[in-house]
Amino acid sequence: MTEKITILHTNDLHSHFENWPRIRRYILETRKKLLNEKNSSVITVDLGDAVDRVHPLTEVTNGQANVELLNQIHYDAVTIGNNEGLTNTHEQLNRLYNDANFDIVLGNLLDMKTKLMPKWSQPAKLMTTSNGTKILILGLTAPYSLTYPILGWRPIEPEKVLPRLLKRYAGQYDLVVLLSHLGLPEDQLLARKFPQLNVIIGSHTHHLLIHGQRVNQSLLAAAEKWGHYIGQITLTVDSNHKLVDSQAMVIQTNTLPEKSTDKAEIKNYEETGEKLLARNKLARIKTPMTTNLIGHSRLVNEGLHAIMEKAGTRAGILSSGLFLRNLPEGLVDRNELHQMLPHAMHVMRVTLGGYDLWRLIKEMEKNRNFLVKFPQKGMGFRGKVFGELHYSGLRYDSDAGQLFYHEELVSPVKKYQVAMPDHYLFIPFFPTLEIVGHNEILYDQNLRDVFGDYMAKHYPING
Repeated sequence: MTEKITILHTNDLHSHFENWPRIRRYILETRKKLLNEKNSSVITVDLGDAVDRVHPLTEVTNGQANVELLNQIHYDAVTIGNNEGLTNTHEQLNRLYNDANFDIVLGNLLDMKTKLMPKWSQPAKLMTTSNGTKILILGLTAPYSLTYPILGWRPIEPEKVLPRLLKRYAGQYDLVVLLSHLGLPEDQLLARKFPQLNVIIGSHTHHLLIHGQRVNQSLLAAAEKWGHYIGQITLTVDSNHKLVDSQAMVIQTNTLPEKSTDKAEIKNYEETGEKLLARNKLARIKTPMTTNLIGHSRLVNEGLHAIMEKAGTRAGILSSGLFLRNLPEGLVDRNELHQMLPHAMHVMRVTLGGYDLWRLIKEMEKNRNFLVKFPQKGMGFRGKVFGELHYSGLRYDSDAGQLFYHEELVSPVKKYQVAMPDHYLFIPFFPTLEIVGHNEILYDQNLRDVFGDYMAKHYPING
């Protein structure tokens, strides 16, 4: 007698609530239907990055609203993505899952103070189906070694933690399912190194495996991003609980039936978030602050002063594509600020020797025209195009090939400090930052909060 085990999976929703009603309905109805079948079991999992502060309701609730929505499905296991881990403070992440009705499975993140796993997670979950098949569920997230320690977390490389976990639970399982927020290349590597992994459900790199992918003994599955797809894996197990077949497929969400109440529900998420954010007034401006993709931009100019003030530097670099809307005359609230700067990025203080600063600016000048309308995606950026680079305290003379710092020729033997978004460290256009930069990411505030504090200070409500 064979048993059918179905795994329904979601990943990288990134607060795209417009797809949520249909996702929820499909998973709940499919699970109910499958559980009524003989010798059939169902497991539901989410692979992380369900949270994204680009949505006003996520921003104002610090992700609590997303957890409430995940609760509607009552997942069996969830792991975290970099958006949960890196766009929340240590304290916010510790509180994020207080009201979760699902288990967070995460085996490669430690609290740097306690040297222990966070209390809200567990390294693995053992599940037993109605027919007695024992399934070990593991969860791993992308180990951002540069940024997690700033927030008080120590990530562990998957290749180091997996052998320990498999040894710890040896003899207790028939099948192993890995919830991976590591990306497709890492999933393929792990499949080659660890034949015990029967299924690797992937995310993070937003890849789509319509019918899965076979690597070594593992079936890899993935359902792209933003709730565009729902993943469905079918495992067939014999009477000895041995895997005899595994198949993967995806369901395109926009092909699923829509209910008349869906649009109102989706609209309510947006409006509720915006209303709550708008209650928090920050500043008052007497004339509009406008932005332009090319040429002078008052918002970019104010932004440069804001990041320089935050970093304590006399020079700064910003790109115009960061500012997605103008600020109208009058009171400025947090909703306007969020719409203008929805990015998941921070201010970074960079220290470079004079020669290396000159080389960085040469990289920027070389890429300048290409980047103006470059459709930048990911790595903290939530806009449309990168935009034009603007400098404050720096001037590059292209004819002479010379760089000036406050109109003084940059000296190769001096050190200089420049403020800029940490985003510039993670994109591939400015390698000098990674190679020789002393980069201090000021992780206590995101970019919009830095700008908001600057506005409150220099354009007070009662000023």
